[in-house]
Amino acid sequence: MPARDVEAQQDQPWSHRRLRSTNERLLLDRLRGLGAASRAQLARETGLSKPTVSSALASLETAGLVHEVGTHAPERGRTAVLYAPDPAAGYALGVDIGRGWLRVAVVDLDGTVVARADVRNRARTSAAMAELVVETARQVIGNSGVDPTEVVHGVVGTPGVYDEKQRRVRYAMHLPGWGRAGLFDRMREELDVPLEVHNDANLAALGEYTYGIGAGSRLFAYILIGTGLGMGVVGEGRLFTGAHGLAGEIGFLPWPGRKKPERLEDAVSGVAVVEAARQFGMRGQLTAKAVFDAARQGNAAAVRAVELEGERIAHTVAAAAAVLDPDLVVLGGGVGHSVDLLLGPVREHLRTLTPLRPRIAPSRLGEDAVLLGAVATALGTARDLVFARRTGDG
Repeated sequence: MPARDVEAQQDQPWSHRRLRSTNERLLLDRLRGLGAASRAQLARETGLSKPTVSSALASLETAGLVHEVGTHAPERGRTAVLYAPDPAAGYALGVDIGRGWLRVAVVDLDGTVVARADVRNRARTSAAMAELVVETARQVIGNSGVDPTEVVHGVVGTPGVYDEKQRRVRYAMHLPGWGRAGLFDRMREELDVPLEVHNDANLAALGEYTYGIGAGSRLFAYILIGTGLGMGVVGEGRLFTGAHGLAGEIGFLPWPGRKKPERLEDAVSGVAVVEAARQFGMRGQLTAKAVFDAARQGNAAAVRAVELEGERIAHTVAAAAAVLDPDLVVLGGGVGHSVDLLLGPVREHLRTLTPLRPRIAPSRLGEDAVLLGAVATALGTARDLVFARRTGDG
């Protein structure tokens, strides 16, 4: 509905408060896009009258949602006051739970990180891991200097798929005991922050779309290759999760193993890289990073292992290309950090597997993709909650 038509509804008593709230939210959202603007500019941008803009800005300023950030002096005319959203009106929490690392950040409503912690995940039980999440989140909130009550929403990224009805994570194969019911309810209660739970690959895809190389893509797939294998799909800026939240669980695709059928995740992961390197003759305490580092130094066994991993990733990309027709495939996760070695083999083998040619690129966000996706998702809800809380529109 055009802005002026909305204004025309003011003669309907039931709609007056709704109209005022709609105008205020319209201006606040437009300010987020502009960064800062004057009353006159906002009137031009929204189609609202100048008196309506002035009234709405006054209400938003009283509610602590916008503040003056300076002035603009044109060559002709009066100096104009510039307004912008107040980023300190509320805060959001982002959490990335990985097998090796736990990453937690608090951000203001502009998305600026005000405090962050990256800690080794040495928990050996699900209870210990839940306790580590709570302790780390409390520490980060404390270090931010933010009143804990101002942290209005949080999003957690985890391997597997969260089952809302059963209140537990399913298919988190690499986190022992993580499927116990009630773990996230406990975290919510102890932190006293509403928490959404999402698959890590899905959040990585949203992070890459919001802050990384996926921006502007019509449809892209983010392939997360680390301890396990997952994929997030974003089309027209929206995450595709399927009927049961399982879209992108490509690790369950069958793979022809040497002795018996395996899952694709068994062939495309950091563990698979290490196993291949051992088969080709590498010895010692190996990690995927050590294998890739050795390949950069010309170690023959490591080079063969990386070549094999590239071939297997090419099969993964070919499957995604055939089903999704993406304009971009992003490789991320722990193994994705070594895309400089993998892109050549992946592209070479892809040419022999399929005539489809999606663009393949490394993640720009690296190890922060999941955390930034959690932050971006949490911010959307946090902004709504803060607006409702401060304007009484709840």
